[in-house]
Amino acid sequence: MRYNRFLPLLAPVLSTIFLESFLFWPNLLYVFVILAILLFFFVISQFIKASGQEIGWWNLLILPSLFYIGLALFSTMITSRVIIQALFIANLVFIYFYFRSLYYILKTDKQIQHSLDNLSAYGNFLIFYFIASSIYGLQSFLNFPVWILMIFLLLAIALIVYQVTWVNKVVFSIALFYILIISLVLVELAWSISFLPLSFHILGLIMAVFYYMLIGLVRFYLREKLDKNTIKLYLIFGFSSILLVLLTAIWM
Repeated sequence: MRYNRFLPLLAPVLSTIFLESFLFWPNLLYVFVILAILLFFFVISQFIKASGQEIGWWNLLILPSLFYIGLALFSTMITSRVIIQALFIANLVFIYFYFRSLYYILKTDKQIQHSLDNLSAYGNFLIFYFIASSIYGLQSFLNFPVWILMIFLLLAIALIVYQVTWVNKVVFSIALFYILIISLVLVELAWSISFLPLSFHILGLIMAVFYYMLIGLVRFYLREKLDKNTIKLYLIFGFSSILLVLLTAIWM
C-alpha cells in the first residue's frame, strides 16, 4: 500500500510522543507502552501484508518491543531531564532505523534475517543494558525480592537470545538449547552480582558486558567462525571492560 512508506517515520514519532506523554502522566506508563507495541504490530503487519512473504510477525516484533519496554523502564529511574530526553531521542533514532530497514528489506525481497543482523546486535546490547539496569533499580528503590526480579530477567533474556538465534537462522529445536543455557548462565551471574554495593546502572553495565561476551562467542560459533583469536579477543575485551568499570565505579 502506498502509505506504507510513511510508516517508518510514523512509528518512531508516535512512540516517542507516548514517552513524552509519560512525563506528564506517569501513572499511564503501562498504557503508553501497550499503545506503542500495538503500533509496532500494526506497522509490521502492514509491511508483511504488502510484501506477500510468509514471515512470523512475532519474530519482527520482539526487537522494537523489548527496546521500547527496556528504555521506558530505565527512564523511570533517571532523575536528569537531559538524560531522559537523550533516551527518548535514542528511541526515535533506533525505531526509525529499524522500521526503515524493515520496509526496504521486505520491499526488495532481501534476506531479512541477514539484513537485520547488525541492527539486532547493537539493539539487543542496549536492550540488555536497559532491562538489567531496571531490574537492579527495582531491587534498590522498591526493595523487590531478588528471585522475582530474576524470573522477569530470565524471560527477557530468553526472548533476546531467541531473537539472536532467529536472526542467525538457527532451527528452533537447536536454538532452544542455546536459549536455556545462555539464559540460565546470565541469570546466575545477575543474581550473584546483585549483592555488590554498586549503583543499578553500573550493575546493568557489567551484566551487559557479560552478555556481549557470551552472545558474541555464540554468534561466531553458529557461523562456524569461532577460533582461538576470537575467543581471546572477546575475553580480553570483556574482562578488561568489567575491571575498568569496577575500578572507576563509586562503591556504596
